[in-house]
Amino acid sequence: MNKQDIFKIIVNHVCEILPELEQHEFQQDDQLVNLGANSIDRAEIVAMTMESLSLNIPRVELASARNIGELAEIVYEKYTSN
Repeated sequence: MNKQDIFKIIVNHVCEILPELEQHEFQQDDQLVNLGANSIDRAEIVAMTMESLSLNIPRVELASARNIGELAEIVYEKYTSN
Protein backbone atom coordinates (compact mmCIF):
# COMPACT_ATOMS: atom_id res chain seq x y z
CA MET A 1 0.00 0.00 0.00
CA ASN A 2 1.36 3.42 -0.93
CA LYS A 3 0.53 7.00 0.08
CA GLN A 4 -1.93 7.39 -2.79
CA ASP A 5 -3.84 4.31 -1.62
CA ILE A 6 -4.12 5.80 1.86
CA PHE A 7 -5.20 9.14 0.38
CA LYS A 8 -7.99 7.29 -1.46
CA ILE A 9 -9.07 5.55 1.74
CA ILE A 10 -9.30 8.92 3.50
CA VAL A 11 -11.27 10.40 0.60
CA ASN A 12 -13.69 7.45 0.67
CA HIS A 13 -14.31 8.04 4.37
CA VAL A 14 -14.78 11.77 3.78
CA CYS A 15 -17.46 10.94 1.21
CA GLU A 16 -19.14 8.53 3.66
CA ILE A 17 -19.34 11.24 6.30
CA LEU A 18 -20.02 14.12 3.88
CA PRO A 19 -21.90 12.56 0.94
CA GLU A 20 -22.38 15.97 -0.66
CA LEU A 21 -18.66 15.83 -1.57
CA GLU A 22 -18.94 12.69 -3.71
CA GLN A 23 -18.48 14.74 -6.90
CA HIS A 24 -15.64 16.84 -5.45
CA GLU A 25 -12.23 16.37 -7.07
CA PHE A 26 -10.05 15.93 -4.02
CA GLN A 27 -6.56 17.39 -3.94
CA GLN A 28 -3.71 16.70 -1.54
CA ASP A 29 -3.98 20.23 -0.13
CA ASP A 30 -7.74 20.07 0.59
CA GLN A 31 -8.46 20.89 4.22
CA LEU A 32 -11.28 18.96 5.86
CA VAL A 33 -12.55 22.03 7.70
CA ASN A 34 -12.75 23.96 4.41
CA LEU A 35 -14.72 21.07 2.89
CA GLY A 36 -17.34 21.45 5.63
CA ALA A 37 -16.17 18.79 8.09
CA ASN A 38 -16.74 19.82 11.70
CA SER A 39 -14.61 18.46 14.54
CA ILE A 40 -16.84 15.41 15.02
CA ASP A 41 -16.73 14.65 11.29
CA ARG A 42 -12.94 14.94 11.27
CA ALA A 43 -12.59 12.65 14.28
CA GLU A 44 -14.87 10.09 12.63
CA ILE A 45 -12.90 10.24 9.35
CA VAL A 46 -9.64 9.64 11.24
CA ALA A 47 -11.15 6.80 13.29
CA MET A 48 -12.58 5.11 10.20
CA THR A 49 -9.25 5.43 8.39
CA MET A 50 -7.31 3.91 11.28
CA GLU A 51 -9.85 1.10 11.57
CA SER A 52 -9.59 0.37 7.83
CA LEU A 53 -5.83 0.01 8.17
CA SER A 54 -5.87 -1.73 11.57
CA LEU A 55 -3.83 1.10 13.10
CA ASN A 56 -3.96 2.74 16.49
CA ILE A 57 -2.27 6.13 16.21
CA PRO A 58 -2.47 8.61 19.09
CA ARG A 59 -4.57 11.53 17.88
CA VAL A 60 -1.92 14.00 19.02
CA GLU A 61 0.39 12.58 16.34
CA LEU A 62 -2.17 13.44 13.67
CA ALA A 63 -2.82 16.97 14.91
CA SER A 64 0.00 18.46 12.85
CA ALA A 65 -1.67 17.49 9.56
CA ARG A 66 -2.93 20.65 7.87
CA ASN A 67 -4.61 18.93 4.93
CA ILE A 68 -5.63 15.54 3.56
CA GLY A 69 -2.26 14.97 1.90
CA GLU A 70 -0.37 15.55 5.15
CA LEU A 71 -2.80 13.29 6.99
CA ALA A 72 -2.17 10.57 4.40
CA GLU A 73 1.58 11.08 4.80
CA ILE A 74 1.48 10.64 8.59
CA VAL A 75 -0.80 7.60 8.36
CA TYR A 76 1.43 6.10 5.66
CA GLU A 77 4.53 6.54 7.84
CA LYS A 78 2.79 4.81 10.75
CA TYR A 79 1.44 2.08 8.46
CA THR A 80 4.84 1.26 6.99
CA SER A 81 6.56 1.30 10.39
CA ASN A 82 3.94 -1.01 11.91
